[in-house]
Order: sequence, then structure tokens, then C-alpha cells
Amino acid sequence: MATQTTTIQESKGNGICHRTMNSESKSVWIPGPVIIGAGPSGLAVAACLKERGVPFLILEKESCIGSLWTLKTYNRLQLHLPKEICKLPYMPFPPEVPAYPTKQQFISYLEAYAKHFSIEPMFRQEVRSATYDTRMGFWRVQANESEFLCQRLIVATGENAEPLLPDIEGISDFKGRLFHTSRYKDGADFKGHKVLVVGCGNSGMEISLDLCDNGAQVSLAVRDKLHILPREVLGRSTFSLSMWLLKWFPVKLVDWFLLLCSQLILGDTHKMGIQRPKIGPLEQKESTGKTPVLDVGAFSKIKSGKIKVVCGVQRFTAEGAAFVDGHVENFDSVILATGYRSNVKSWLKDNFFNERDGYPRNPFPNNWKGENGLYSVGFTRRGLLGSSIDAHRVAEDIARQWNTETKAFFSFNSHIQHSY
Repeated sequence: MATQTTTIQESKGNGICHRTMNSESKSVWIPGPVIIGAGPSGLAVAACLKERGVPFLILEKESCIGSLWTLKTYNRLQLHLPKEICKLPYMPFPPEVPAYPTKQQFISYLEAYAKHFSIEPMFRQEVRSATYDTRMGFWRVQANESEFLCQRLIVATGENAEPLLPDIEGISDFKGRLFHTSRYKDGADFKGHKVLVVGCGNSGMEISLDLCDNGAQVSLAVRDKLHILPREVLGRSTFSLSMWLLKWFPVKLVDWFLLLCSQLILGDTHKMGIQRPKIGPLEQKESTGKTPVLDVGAFSKIKSGKIKVVCGVQRFTAEGAAFVDGHVENFDSVILATGYRSNVKSWLKDNFFNERDGYPRNPFPNNWKGENGLYSVGFTRRGLLGSSIDAHRVAEDIARQWNTETKAFFSFNSHIQHSY
């Protein structure tokens, strides 16, 4: 392979991250792993590598770290789990940050995290393809105008890389405002408007609450059965309490306890038009990956009638939507709270990830390592805690190989010197 030369200038950051390339550069050899994505997962594995003395390069397609949080989340967003569970490796949240950090507090934490570990991604580097060269024994990562060559590739683009847009009949016919939650910021512009929120996960519920608090007339389309749980039980995080109980009791018994607490605290969701699945919330999360809604106030608005629950959308009209129960209603705006999806299969040429959903074929806890030096971080369906678990495992595995290879290299050089 003919490769044009590259001038590389080392910096004190990642060891190999901050580099200067001349105008004719086409291919760059990276001695350590290349990390794709500078969100929480990419930062977590970078810090773990840094702690073990392994150099790396992070490629990030946007101009900032944590781009999903910075660019595509609504203003009132808070972490739904307590900060102790959401911290990244080796660095807790500052003590002054509340139990459930806000969006801006979490972004500030990520920025401080990158600064603390001197993590310096290469921004505006969109990876267009990553292919393993079996003949040469390394990965070819094509990003913008440069190709990066490495022996180890870490995919840390996450489960929420791009918006998931539903294919609903007539969606292009709707004449009002229609957009995904990735473009929603706050409800100030919707006062007095009739708004349909399609999707009732945590984002759909919280955006409905935000719209309601800003004077909008909100309808929430609920298509599937779902579990709604209080965010806290007995003054303790529902998630933390669940994890503690699972150490002592089977999942079905813990689910029974959570549903009992939900009944006592929230009331009967079925009466409000929201049916629960037959299996419990933890069992459902384990088997399907679907996360229960942790209520932060939306359900009280539903019970009071300020948020109207409607059934699933059958089709859109020019003025609104027709629902599966036959009724038709007009709306000024439609907000699609239909989630996100992985985009790995659009650029990674490897069978480690499923074509169907872009997740590793092997479920957690065996999701983090593939073949030929390929790794994944943040595809566990377990949020930030899962990312931290992956980051430790990946960094430990790479560091073990790195140290062995480094010792072998110096041993070989020493042998050559003695020979002469």
C-alpha cells in the first residue's frame, strides 16, 4: 500500500491525540487504540487507559464532548438515577451537585472530567468507515480526509447515536410543527398550543410535563404497555433500592415489591389509560432492554387531566392525527419522543454488531470484546453504570496486551544492542 507521509507532533494530552498533519497527509499510524466517540463512554474508557499508561486517540464527529447532552437534549433534563450511580471511573461528582444532576451540571462534569485526565479528542472527525485489513493485520478508520491505522478499535458511539423516526402513515402531510425530541429545548414557545407528544418513555413523559408547565394543551400518545415507577421509594432511589434488594431476593419478588410501592405512591396507572406489561419492570428490562419510566411529576398531571393520555397514532392528517380507536383530533405541533438508535452498522464493517439494532451480538456482560482488537463501550442497556463497567474491562484487557508488547519490544532492542 502506498501511503503518504504524515508529520506528527506529540502533546502532553493523550500521548498520541493532539497531532499536526501536513496538507498532503492521508494515512496516520496510531500505536495505541482509536476510540470512536467523545461522549461519556469514550471519556470513561480514555480515562481508564490513561490510568494504565496506554496512549490513545479519540475521534469525535461534533465540535464538543458529550454532544448528545450538549446539542440534542431539552433544558429541564435531569439524570433519572442518582449521581453515585452515574459517575464515571476515578472521579465522583462534586459534593455541591444535587442527587440528580441537571443537564448543565452533567455537561460541566464531563468537561471537568476531560480536563482532569487531559483527554483531548480530535473534533469534527466523522468516521465514515472502519474495516479490518486481514492481510496487514490492522484497522483502517476513514474519517473526513484522513485514514487512521490501528491495531485496536474501541466503538464508543453509544446506544443513542441518531434519532429514531417512526414510519407512520401521512406523517409528511402534517402542516404544523413536527420534530424529534432531539430538537426540543423547552416549552416556552408552545403556550396555548395543542401539542401531541408521540412516545411515552422517560423523555416523552418529561417533555409532556415541561409543555404542561408552560401552558400548552398536551396529549400523550401511548401505544404500548409500560411500567411507571416513582423515582424514589422510602426516600431512596428506586434504582438503588432495586439493586440492593436483588442481592437478597429473586427478581420476581423485587418486581412485586416495586409494583406495590408504585400502586401506593402513584395509584392505578390503568385507570389513566396506561396499562402495565404482564412481566415486572426489572424482568422486562433484563429480557427486552426496555427501561421503566421513573416519574418526576408527569403522572400527577395525567391524574389531574392536565396531560391527556390518548392511544396510539394510526395515521397523520394535514391538521392533526387519527388514532387507533377511531377518533381524530387537530394539533398545532407534534413532538416525536420515539427515542434513538445505534448507527454503528452504517460505518463499521464487522459482524460483531447486529445488523438489526446495532448492538453487540453477545449480550452483557460479554458485549465488550470482539475479534481482531475490536471493543465496545456503552452498549449494555445499563446506562452510565454499564459504560463504566465496560471501560474498566476494555482498558484492563488492552493494558495487559500493551505491557506485554512493550516488554517484548524493549527486550528485543536490548538483545540487538548486546549482539553488536
